[in-house]
Order: sequence, then structure tokens, then C-alpha cells
Amino acid sequence: MIELEGVPELIDPVMVAAFEGWNDAGDAASTAVAHLDREWKGEVFAALDAEDYYDFQVNRPTLWLDGGVRKITWPTTRLSVVRVGGDKPRDLVLVRGIEPSMRWRSFCNEILGFAHELGVEMVVVLGALLGDTPHTRPVPVSGVTSDPDLARTMDLEETRYEGPTGIVGILQEACTHAGVPAVSLWAAVPHYVSQPPNPKATLALLNRLEDLIGLRIPLGELPEDARAWQLGVDQLAAEDSEVAEYVQTLEEARDTAELPEASGEAIAREFERYLRRRDVGPGQVPGGHATESGDTSYLRDASSGRTRPSKPLRPETGGGTGPGTPPAGGPGRKPPEDREDDDSGDGEGPQDSPEDSPEA
Repeated sequence: MIELEGVPELIDPVMVAAFEGWNDAGDAASTAVAHLDREWKGEVFAALDAEDYYDFQVNRPTLWLDGGVRKITWPTTRLSVVRVGGDKPRDLVLVRGIEPSMRWRSFCNEILGFAHELGVEMVVVLGALLGDTPHTRPVPVSGVTSDPDLARTMDLEETRYEGPTGIVGILQEACTHAGVPAVSLWAAVPHYVSQPPNPKATLALLNRLEDLIGLRIPLGELPEDARAWQLGVDQLAAEDSEVAEYVQTLEEARDTAELPEASGEAIAREFERYLRRRDVGPGQVPGGHATESGDTSYLRDASSGRTRPSKPLRPETGGGTGPGTPPAGGPGRKPPEDREDDDSGDGEGPQDSPEDSPEA
């Protein structure tokens, strides 16, 4: 029995979830939910019992000092709520944690229990995968669902993926079987520069989420960080002729594949999306929402030194992108999350490579 004391009645709530691990290339998805939580000052109201779902030899707890008192942060999944004001206020239930090590069905049932008690109208799960996409082009973000009616009404893809899956796919299917509308948004991260962070992919996920749920998301310094990240990758790629040649090959393939999409209808649709994001009057500076078009503002920002990425991998070390072939990528660690108490927290987890195709 889930008891939600202290949580007010929510207005048209949407649950947005992301999990560190296999489905979080470049930490793009978990960083997106962390950004929402930070910008809208989310209040944590629940944390799942870490012992039920995590192997502490895989996701280690961390020790830290609080005024000279030693405390423990346990790897877990937390839920917080944010209220988005404006003409049409709406609440978001944010789920942020680590892909569980065990008991996935019970894990999903517990998340769905919260969704039911809170009256959640839709669940959106964010993910990121490694792919053959050039860092110089807009980040591809695909929206997929298992619900044919939702695919039709919200202009999404009805998933046909078959193969290995992660908690993103399992949670989406659990929602579908429970009758809860569910969508997965997947950002493609260049496999040759997969090290976190990837602010450009995080920005693309937030822009797509903004379109999906009809909310204006404050982006803070993310657009500047994305420009600095791309500038850093440009400079590193220029130092290695093989990487530079490989990126050019990816650019040509991407541009050729997108030629049929350059119709008047597609251009008009992108322009409408651009205007919705900016809402800019005469003489005003755009308010920080980045376009998904081929905007070259990503390419050069010499005045900023933010989030310089690690050196790109050589092309031959990158992962494959064929269906069912997990791309290459080494395990990585991210810093411990903000620590609030000694009972729960987002502990460290391995950054494994996700599957190549968005799955159900």
C-alpha cells in the first residue's frame, strides 16, 4: 500500500523518468531529468528501498561527511514532484535513479503504483543510445510507443523493436499492459565521443519533451554548454585526420538520408517548432531554446570553455549500429549525486552501452 502524505493533489500530472546505466549513453537522459528537478526545484517525496532492487557490489554505496558525521548514500530511485506555473499550470512527477540490478517486474509495479495513486495521465521515459551520428548535426531524437492510438494522435513511431532491452523498454511495456499511456524518447549519441556529459543530447531530449507535453522548459546554461561541447569535439577531431575523415563520412550519409525530408511541409513544421520555442519579440534576444534545425550556432563559440569533452575514439573503435548489435563503449563512472540523507540517494552506477535501436 503506497501512502503519499504531504503530496498535494496534482494538476494534469505527467511522469518523466530516466535511469543511469545501459539506456543512458553520455548520461544524456538522467541529466535531462536532473535539469528539470533543479530548474523547477523538485521536492523528493519517495525513494524506493535500495535493498529490494540493487546489487551493492555493482552499484556501490558511498560514504561522506556531514559536519564531521559520517553518512551513507545508498543507490536508489527517487521520485519528486514539480509544479509548472503559467496560464495552464501542470505538475510533473520526476523519476530519477539507476537501472535496477534485480526484480524488474516488482520495480515497475512499484513505479506504476505511484503513477496510479498520483493520477498520472502519461509516462514519458527518456533514454539515449550510441549511434553512427555526426556530432556536427542536430541530435536525432525519436519518440516511440507501443500504443497505436497514441502513435497516431501524437505523431510518434509505433515500436517494432525486437532484441535485448533495458529498464526503459520494460517500464514502457508495463505501462502499456496497465493501460497507462507511455512514450519513450531516445537521443542518438555519437559513438566516437560517448563519454559523459553530452549537453547537446540532453538539450535535444528536453526540446523534444517540451513539444510532447506542451510545456516551456527553462534551459539555463544548457545551450551554452552544448555549443562549448561541440566546439571542443570539433577541435579534438581536427587533431586526428582519421576521426575528421570519419566525421565527414557520417555527415555526408546523414545529409543524403535527410534529403527526402526537405519538403515544404517538413520545413514549415520545423519553423513552427522554432517559433514555439522562442516566443521572441522585435529587438529581443532568443531565450535560450535551441533549434533542432541545422543551426550553426552549435559549431563555434570560442569565448566559452564549458564542458570540453574527452578525446574522441578512433573510428575503428566505435560501436556498430546494426539491429541487435550493441555498440562498443567502456564502463564509466559519474560523480555521486547530491546527498540529502543517509537513507537514500543516487549512487554511482556503471555506464554501459545501450542498444542501438529504441525498443518497446
